[in-house]
Amino acid sequence: MNISFKEKFRQLWKQYFKNAELPIAYYFTDEEVPGVKKAVPTQKWNCLICELSKVRNGESLSFNLESLGCTGARRYLGYTDKLRPGFEYFLSCGNEKMEGERYKQSPELVEALLKNQRKMPAHIKNIVFRPWDQLTETDNPEMVVFFAKADVLAGLFTLANYDQEEPDGVFAPFSAGCGSIVYFPYFESISKRPRAVLGMFDISARPYVPADTLSFTIPMIKFEKMVDFMDESFLITNSWKNIMKRLD
Repeated sequence: MNISFKEKFRQLWKQYFKNAELPIAYYFTDEEVPGVKKAVPTQKWNCLICELSKVRNGESLSFNLESLGCTGARRYLGYTDKLRPGFEYFLSCGNEKMEGERYKQSPELVEALLKNQRKMPAHIKNIVFRPWDQLTETDNPEMVVFFAKADVLAGLFTLANYDQEEPDGVFAPFSAGCGSIVYFPYFESISKRPRAVLGMFDISARPYVPADTLSFTIPMIKFEKMVDFMDESFLITNSWKNIMKRLD
């Protein structure tokens, strides 16, 4: 991580977004990272979004297959391509063996959705999540994740579209919370025109974030450009200054 860039963003964030929460960043690695705590292996169900609240509160954490207690997280992070048995019923109307979440109208619609999804590349690496202020020269963040309220999201959204000819510099896919933070941003990061991903619309995961908070995940290659644009963008106008008053 370029420390000069890290500090440049921190200062610009303070200048234009006041005391809004700084982002977290993550990357995959085969190595153990100094200052990063390994998440405890678990045999019980746990939600990655719940675990990320610890990172938002200042704790650097590393996860792998054994420490992820949710089959969805394991799939969306690339540790397996398997789904729980009867997933098409779980996500829709349910059956005699399980109650459905009713997020999709029918099992057939779920099957069609899954058929059109790309597979996350399989790996056995650790995924390291770190608060922005804890990133060091040896870290190599691939994604930057904001957990933010509406006014901050409006600023990030507009900045993400600043240099875009198309109107969709931000993408909001139907997804599990962890999918909108890892799975979909990964495919954006390898695309010709990387977009930011707006997420945390997952009803099951929303209890693990504040009621007025969504996620905004940006591939690092796009985030670096966004930071460079800050001092020439709408952020220097009176329109944004009116919003900044509310950020105080």
